[in-house]
Amino acid sequence: MTRARLTVPVLLLAAAPVVTAAQTIAITGGKVFPVSGPPIERGTVLIRDGRITAVGADVTVPAGATRIDAAGKWVTPGLVDLNTELGLVEVGFGAGANEASAKGQDAVAASFRPWVALNPGSVLIPPAREGGVTTVAVWPVGGLIAGQGALVDLLDGSMTDMLLAAPAGMAGQVSSDEDAGVGARGELFGRLRDLLENAREYGRRKADYDRGQMRPVPYRREDLEALLPVVGGKLPLVLVADRAADIEASLALAADLNIRIVIAGGAEAWQVADKLAAAKVPVLTGAMNNIPQSFNALGSRQENAALLRKAGVTVALIGNGGGDEELFNVRNLRYEAGNAVAYGMSWDDALRAVTLSPAEAFGVADRVGALAPGLEANVVIWSGDPFEFATAAVHVLVRGREFTAPSRQDLLIQRYRMLPLRRR
Repeated sequence: MTRARLTVPVLLLAAAPVVTAAQTIAITGGKVFPVSGPPIERGTVLIRDGRITAVGADVTVPAGATRIDAAGKWVTPGLVDLNTELGLVEVGFGAGANEASAKGQDAVAASFRPWVALNPGSVLIPPAREGGVTTVAVWPVGGLIAGQGALVDLLDGSMTDMLLAAPAGMAGQVSSDEDAGVGARGELFGRLRDLLENAREYGRRKADYDRGQMRPVPYRREDLEALLPVVGGKLPLVLVADRAADIEASLALAADLNIRIVIAGGAEAWQVADKLAAAKVPVLTGAMNNIPQSFNALGSRQENAALLRKAGVTVALIGNGGGDEELFNVRNLRYEAGNAVAYGMSWDDALRAVTLSPAEAFGVADRVGALAPGLEANVVIWSGDPFEFATAAVHVLVRGREFTAPSRQDLLIQRYRMLPLRRR
C-alpha cells in the first residue's frame, strides 16, 4: 500500500511546474473544497505572494500567472495534524535525536519550549508533506505537565520561518499516575489542581513572591510563569485523557478554575459527548483503532469521532492507529479521516476535522485550514478523493510554494527497485 502510493507523486511531480511564493499562481479547473464554504465545480484558486487572493468559479486569472491545471482533480486546504513530534524526534534515542522530553521538576516542565530545538531538516517532514499535511502541532511528552506546544508550517527554512503559533497550548495528561509521579488518579487531579491554583496565586502576588512575603510554593518560578496564560484563560491546556471518568473530572476542573482545555486521545469520549459539547471542549481523536491499549480505554470504539460530531463536539482527527503516526507516519492522517467516514462521520465533517476544525481549536483559522482570501496558500491538489487509498497528492503548496523534491522514502524505493537481480 505505502509503496504504491509513494511512487505516483514522484512521477507526477517530476513534470510539475515549480513555483515560488513570490509568483502569482492560478489553480484552475478542479473541484475546489474551500471547507469554509460549499464545493466549487471547475473552480479557481488564485494565489499571490504566498496568500490566497480569490476562490471561485469566475475568478479572473491575471496575465503572466503561473497556471496549474487541476481539471479532473480535487483541491483542498492543506491538512492540519495536531499530534506530532516532527522535527523533535528522529530515531527516538541517542544524544540530539530526541528533543521532545524535559526533566522538569517533580513531573512539571511547563516552561519547556521544545520548538527551539526543532530540526527543519528532519527527514520525516517531506513524507508528511507528500501526504498532504502542511501544518502540524509539535508537542513535548512526559510527566504531569510536559511543556508548551507550537504550530508549524512544513516548509523549507529555519525554525522561525516555519513557526505559525508558539506557544499554541500547554501539554499535560491525566491518564498515567506513574508519569505524573503519583500513586492514584485522585491524587493526580489533586496535584494538577494544586499546581494551577499556585500559578494563579503567583500571578496575583508576584510582588509578594519577589519580596519573600508569600508562602513557599513547591514549583519552579519559571513553570508558574509559563502557566499564567493557562490560568488566565488565554492558552488551552491540552490534556491526554481516555477514560470517560477522567474526561469528566477534567471538565469539572476546567469549570472550577475557569480555564480552557482540549482533550487529546479521548478513547471513551463518546460516553460523555453531551458534556463535552455543552462545555465547548474540542477533542483530538483518531478513527483507525478500536483495540484498548490499556484499562483507560476499555470503551474504545471506531465510531467515537462520528458520535462526538453528532453530539456537536468540535473534533480534530489525529492518528490513533499505533503505527508511529506522530512521527514516521504523519502522512496517514487522511486515512484516519477515511476511516472516520467508514464509521459514520460525514465526508464533509471528516474533511473539516483535518483542516478547519484543528485551526479553529487553536486560534489560527485566520491563517490556515480553509481556502479563502487572506489565508496562507497551503493547498493540496489530489488525483481524486483524498480519503481513498489509491489517491495521491499531485501538488502540495505551503505558503504558496510548491514542494516537488522526493522524500528519503521515495529515493529508497527508486534505489531498490532498480537493483540488478543476483544470479545464483
